Amino acid sequence: MPEMYDVITMGRIGVDLYPLQTGLPLAQVDTFGKFLGGSPANVAVAAARLGRRTAVVTRTGRDAFGDYLHQQLREFGVDDRWVTPVDAYPTPVTFCEIFPPDDFPLYFYRQPKAPDLEIHEAELDLDAIRAARVFWMTGTGLCAEPSRTATLAALRARSEAQERSRSEQGPGPGPLTVFDLDWRPMFWADDPGRLGADHPVHPTASARYREALAHATVAVGNLDECEIATGEREPYAAARALLAAGAELAVVKQGPKGVLAVHRDGTVADVPPLPVEVVNGLGAGDAFGGALCHGLLAGWETERVMRYANAAGAIVASRLACSPAMPFPYEVEEALVRGAVTAGEPGAGP
Repeated sequence: MPEMYDVITMGRIGVDLYPLQTGLPLAQVDTFGKFLGGSPANVAVAAARLGRRTAVVTRTGRDAFGDYLHQQLREFGVDDRWVTPVDAYPTPVTFCEIFPPDDFPLYFYRQPKAPDLEIHEAELDLDAIRAARVFWMTGTGLCAEPSRTATLAALRARSEAQERSRSEQGPGPGPLTVFDLDWRPMFWADDPGRLGADHPVHPTASARYREALAHATVAVGNLDECEIATGEREPYAAARALLAAGAELAVVKQGPKGVLAVHRDGTVADVPPLPVEVVNGLGAGDAFGGALCHGLLAGWETERVMRYANAAGAIVASRLACSPAMPFPYEVEEALVRGAVTAGEPGAGP
């Protein structure tokens, strides 16, 4: 029998090079911090910080930055056994600019191709993926081959596990498959249907998203991402469309308006954000994701899960980095009691 993981994530990884000076364009920054990055990797770190046994399926370059990412995953308590090297491509790096409270441009260096898009179906440990209590994948994994085929193979394996769980245990919670919609238009080839950030339309991506949604039990995304996946932008309409596409729980992130969660059983949670003094908002969604997994695994009611995940995200938004800023349980509980997060509070992350 494969070892049981609480959470296995699959997809993007890289090195984040974040300016240690805020409010400046990159051309004027001369000091940077180096951190583990990539949304699936950060979600695994966030869940590990909350006490969950996690692993990530991804690939790096065979280089010093790849070695660094292995080191960081181990230090954060994330199993790196399925993180393998690619000789042909360097480990990606990502820069950002930090203009609080709401402007954080990202600059991805993933050329000629990112190693994490070189995940092959034959290399997957499908038994472990089937056995995991939560499997987390992202839209970016669908943007190129062989990652697309490998991701869909993992999703089909999860659907098999879900059907087996239902036949053996009857109706009720089974293995959870989370689709983080993760719309990054710069990773997709040009499509004549794309109209821009205000009204994102990308027929190829939308078709891939619908294919993946058929296997997901939970779908998570912001309004742009929901529009790519479903064609709907109004939060309740987007949630209903995600459920119709296959998800059992739709989580629609609305930025300053909070988060809307709608379950197929009729449960609705419309939760406002936790007030926060923002330093860098880029890691908040990953902290939200790790906390979402934690709360779902704990069997909490939907509103409690959303409030907890909001608090985790707010804590990371109050700090500079992503991965080392992920909160421990006591920090989330304290933030919920206080009802707000202040930048620069003591904690594990910078």
